[in-house]
Amino acid sequence: MSDDRLKEELALRLLGWRAGPDRFMKSGRSWIPKWRFKPFTRLEDAFLLLDGVDGTYVLSIDADGGFGAEVRIGERTGKASGEPKARAITLAIARSLGLEVDR
Repeated sequence: MSDDRLKEELALRLLGWRAGPDRFMKSGRSWIPKWRFKPFTRLEDAFLLLDGVDGTYVLSIDADGGFGAEVRIGERTGKASGEPKARAITLAIARSLGLEVDR
């Protein structure tokens, strides 16, 4: 699944947003342009997704300074590591939901 499609799916499942052609419709008739929501590069957006997770997560730094994210939703666990941190968090969330990711 491409990053754009994955971003839409995560916004739908975790945040309850609907995807339009160039924007996400949020609750309360507000919206955000799609280009502004960047969970693969902005930590703020990755943490917004984490807030929507109904499960547990662990963020860690190993002895060599490598970043890791582990997200558990139900019986499924998703893991990812590396930089940028936002990408690792977002990929771990997607994997914990059973979504196919491109890397």
